Amino acid sequence: MDKFFRIVSGVSSVAGVLLLPVIVSAHEVYVLSGNSVVADINKPPFDMIAVTLQNMHQFLFWGFIAAVVVVGIFLISIIRPLERKLDPMLIRFKPYAPAVARITVGAGFIAASYFQAAFGPELPLAASFGSFAPLVSLMLAVIGTLLIIGFWARGAAVAALLLFGISAYLHGWYLLTYTNYLGEIIVLLLIGSHRLSVHSVMGWDERFHRYFHFFSDRLKHLAFPILRICFGVSLLYASLYAKVLHNNLALQVASLPLAGHQYPLAHYFGFEPHFLVLGAAIIEIIAGMFFVLGIEIRFTSLFLLFWLSLSLWYFGESVWPHIILIGIPVAFIMHGYDKYSLEGRFFKKGNREPVF
Repeated sequence: MDKFFRIVSGVSSVAGVLLLPVIVSAHEVYVLSGNSVVADINKPPFDMIAVTLQNMHQFLFWGFIAAVVVVGIFLISIIRPLERKLDPMLIRFKPYAPAVARITVGAGFIAASYFQAAFGPELPLAASFGSFAPLVSLMLAVIGTLLIIGFWARGAAVAALLLFGISAYLHGWYLLTYTNYLGEIIVLLLIGSHRLSVHSVMGWDERFHRYFHFFSDRLKHLAFPILRICFGVSLLYASLYAKVLHNNLALQVASLPLAGHQYPLAHYFGFEPHFLVLGAAIIEIIAGMFFVLGIEIRFTSLFLLFWLSLSLWYFGESVWPHIILIGIPVAFIMHGYDKYSLEGRFFKKGNREPVF
């Protein structure tokens, strides 16, 4: 196992160095002040095609490097000796992936209650729910606690789905940023508390099971494909929102020195700020598509975790909005490929599947 994690760490580090033009956190609204966010949203976006043409040599060079890395990781992943050696270990983690996802979203809801914001700090409960904010905060805390301990998870998921629906009504398309929460809520509705829960330890039937029996038993095999697609959609929308449609948000993050730093982010990467934003947008969109399609799931999860760690360290952001961005990729690393993913469809044979 130690050898496996050394391989994973080495691959992730090399890929991280090769794919420098990326800012993993697409939530620039976490870094900038409220006034800056409003001002940047109202500015027309800069022309990304013009930036591409002006930096065509660098664009082609880094595009080639990225393609080499992606193809290389894929070829390494399907080497039969590596699969035979590592897949037996990886397959033991798979049954516990739903528990990791459940505890992750539970921790996210408790943090949201503590910090008085729904899903992210830019959605304060008081502004969204007014006088009902204390009640919603209590609901979030109860939902989170039930999910962490794994007790009546389906009932908690119904309440969470109600809050998500209300938030979607209030905030419109922006809540696509948080479809990762929606995906996990659907997982909970389909499979309930699952392992490492009060129900599994005590041997109790989940009270809500009989109400969901008709569709849960027929659709539970879709739980992780749905989570994977919802997670990918959240990455895609966040990137399109902050780095394409309103790319001045990302440009300000890349070009201005932030608190505690002498130079802007672009200086440390050695790129012109507009080109850095362009590269970050492309790579984040590709990462989102990889999750949606089911390509290099473990590698993309490791890659996301690597850069998210650097982002949290550099910006000094609050960890709580990123809990779900940390825990869900860990669950994907443990779960690997489902039969509806592209690599799972063509390269998964019984217990043998691509390593990365």
